[in-house]
Amino acid sequence: MVFFRQEVDIAVDALLNQEVILYPTDTVWGLGCDAEVPRAVEKLYKLKGRPEGKPSIVLVADLAMLRRYAAQVPDELEAALAAQTRPTTYILPASRAIAPGLLAPDGTVGLRVTQDEFCHKVVRRLGHGLVSTSANKPGEPAPAVFAEVDAALVRGVGHVVTWRQDDATRVAPSRVVRLGPGGKLEVVRE
Repeated sequence: MVFFRQEVDIAVDALLNQEVILYPTDTVWGLGCDAEVPRAVEKLYKLKGRPEGKPSIVLVADLAMLRRYAAQVPDELEAALAAQTRPTTYILPASRAIAPGLLAPDGTVGLRVTQDEFCHKVVRRLGHGLVSTSANKPGEPAPAVFAEVDAALVRGVGHVVTWRQDDATRVAPSRVVRLGPGGKLEVVRE
């Protein structure tokens, strides 16, 4: 357990220094940074080669943190979070607390309450949302396991998390739900 806590501490220190980290998420291996720091988001997008206007998901610790980043939260969201059985990303209108580079052209942001223990502890300790974009170049498959991460990305980040590098478990991508007309949640990707 000491190793786990050290991994969390090192990752958070890197994030507080506005670095990009490579880490295991609740779905695939991801690149991340503090979701409130525009400079860190720019650094992450440059490393990934991600085009402007293509948003990334933000991991949050709980409903309260989700509310910080969403300008509008539907009444049914709390019940939806309690009932979900797999990672689910909610596309909601963004608040001003989020770095502008994370917004879709329509002003929305993808938010996911992480259930992964490592990610949850990092986000909780950081106190901000954690950007979560797959650790791959555009057009390449998302790395389900660490061995699939492009070596150039490994070299390009400020910190590589060692937690779960030997884990070969593959998880399905997150479910995606969007706030639709009339304030109702609509499934975009099952």
